[in-house]
Amino acid sequence: MILEELHPQALRIAGLLRARGEKVAVADGATGGLIAASLLTVPGALDFFVGGGVVYSLRARDVLFALPRDAYKGMRGASADYAMLQARAIRDNFGAEWGLAESGSVGGSSHPSGAPAGQSVAAIAAPGGMTITCMVETGSDDRITNMAAFTRNALGAFEDALHAAGPL
Repeated sequence: MILEELHPQALRIAGLLRARGEKVAVADGATGGLIAASLLTVPGALDFFVGGGVVYSLRARDVLFALPRDAYKGMRGASADYAMLQARAIRDNFGAEWGLAESGSVGGSSHPSGAPAGQSVAAIAAPGGMTITCMVETGSDDRITNMAAFTRNALGAFEDALHAAGPL
């Protein structure tokens, strides 16, 4: 099961956030909640996780990010700028130090923006203005396999960002 596989990484991420005294908010897109669920496998997750949501519709996007529609002008889903806008918004709206967002096209149906199946971008908005994006392209139309790959990509990028940020 994917949560069992990702639990050791979630424990490492939790340890890094706890050592820094910081929290994360998560905007899951094509991952369908797996990023947040992975982090919530850690007992006492309230120490480092403030919340988030699954952004799977324009309505969810409007509610979670509270941005005007023109903030997205010229952007398309499953792109670095779109994911970064979401990472910053989820961080700011939830009052966290870190924002982690994923936007992708899992396959099995066409993506509204035309993004190819198997493409996902993870974006991290970190304290001090550091930002990181990391794209993965699986080349697959397998929805479940892509959701797992996109979650692995996002958590890996987040763990790398925490290491890059160093100690406080």
